[in-house]
Amino acid sequence: MKRLITVWMVIVLFGTGYARAGTWTTLDLPGEIPHHSWITGISGNNLVGYTLYADVSNFLYNGTNWTSLDIPDALGSANVMDISGNNIVGYCHAGSSREHGLFYNSSSWTTLDVPDAGSGGATIMNGISGSNIVGYYQDASYNQHGFLYNTIGQTWTTLDVSGSNATAIFGIDSSNLVGEYQDGSGGHGFLYNTTTRIWTTIDKPGAIGSTRITGISGNNLVGINTSGYHGFLYNLPSNSWTELDAPGAYMTYIYGIDGDNVVGAYFSNNVEGIGCWHGFVYTIPEPATLLLLGLGAVMLRRKR
Repeated sequence: MKRLITVWMVIVLFGTGYARAGTWTTLDLPGEIPHHSWITGISGNNLVGYTLYADVSNFLYNGTNWTSLDIPDALGSANVMDISGNNIVGYCHAGSSREHGLFYNSSSWTTLDVPDAGSGGATIMNGISGSNIVGYYQDASYNQHGFLYNTIGQTWTTLDVSGSNATAIFGIDSSNLVGEYQDGSGGHGFLYNTTTRIWTTIDKPGAIGSTRITGISGNNLVGINTSGYHGFLYNLPSNSWTELDAPGAYMTYIYGIDGDNVVGAYFSNNVEGIGCWHGFVYTIPEPATLLLLGLGAVMLRRKR
């Protein structure tokens, strides 16, 4: 029995270590030197993001080709944040006005503003899943509220964590929304289910600074610890946390997840020693792969 327990402990520890390593793939817009690319959204094989490159501000990458997203000049400077199918969301800043929500419906770009934001408010769209868009808005008094917008019914729903000073929603997967809220004790991550209407606070154990949950896909949540900007992966059923910091990076900022693929940007020096932001995709290892690798390690140890 003691040997059996030892074997399974080795498997679990091996799997945990392997999950921390995973597979990191750097994605920088070609021709941009120094690199400053952020991958902010993912839907299947399609990735969106933005860059400081002079000729390209926002882009779409399908695993093979990079395509510039040409947003009308009248909408001003813009950042795309997420993609679902052929639809894209983000925010833009035109002239002296504050930010407006940005929506692409596979044929045209438009701005969408939360009515409660008023003429002096701001609307930031962070995530999209099907016909539902999430984000946050600031009213004329700079109070911050989360929102859910349905593009079919064109309905806006304000969503605030009870007792919070500010609520921001960053990600959506079906009826589950994730984000961060602020109260007297600091910033906390949360999960909200639109069907049950239950709010669940999720704070990374031992974290210094706020826990910000930026994406969700099934039972996996991703985000950052805002003190130092370290990424993490959180699995709901197992209540397990995995650090996700890109190798050699000073900071890792995670924006979203779809299936086993996590996207974001990390900050490190390039070959010239210049600090740069690099886009990335991190692939989570399959549990079955972890189990087989763990068993293999145990068998090799027994043979020795």
